[in-house]
This record gives sequence, C-alpha cells and structure tokens, in this order.
Amino acid sequence: MSAYMIVQLEVTDPDGFAEYREKVGPQIAKHGGKYLVRGAEVENLEGDWNPGRLVVFEFPSIDDIRRWYEADEYQPLLALRERTANTTLSIVEGV
Repeated sequence: MSAYMIVQLEVTDPDGFAEYREKVGPQIAKHGGKYLVRGAEVENLEGDWNPGRLVVFEFPSIDDIRRWYEADEYQPLLALRERTANTTLSIVEGV
C-alpha cells in the first residue's frame, strides 16, 4: 500500500540546504520514493495552518520510508538538513 511523507520546511541556510536538495533526490528514488509536491505555494481554504514550504513524497510503503530515513547513507544528509532547515516530517499510509 502506498505511503506518503509530508514535510514542512523553513529553510534557515539556503546555501547549505541547496546541497541537501541536490543530493537527497537520488536516495529517495533508490527507496522507491518520488516527489508529488515540491515547495509549491500553499493556499489555505480553512483554518490558520501556514506551512510555508511544503513537500510531499509517495513511497511504495511506510516500511520503504523508514528504510530510507534510517539508511546509513542518509544520516549525513539528515544532519545537513537539521543544520539548514527547521522541519516537521510526518508519514501516513494511503488508502
């Protein structure tokens, strides 16, 4: 069953984050993930949530997301993202 990773980002170091953005795509693809939304403008129709930069990925399963997130090769990029952006990252199983 497909699973989705929803990421809310506030980039605090654009130059450092550019390196993350350049390198993370191939790792995500290696685990079956693909971008569905990549930093598009968000328009609220209800409520007061203002996510700013929003990215949505689709993976084959939640296990694939976890394998990517926990992979040894991703850990240096995770540290880079944590230094260059404030992030909220959630995963959810599709229907």
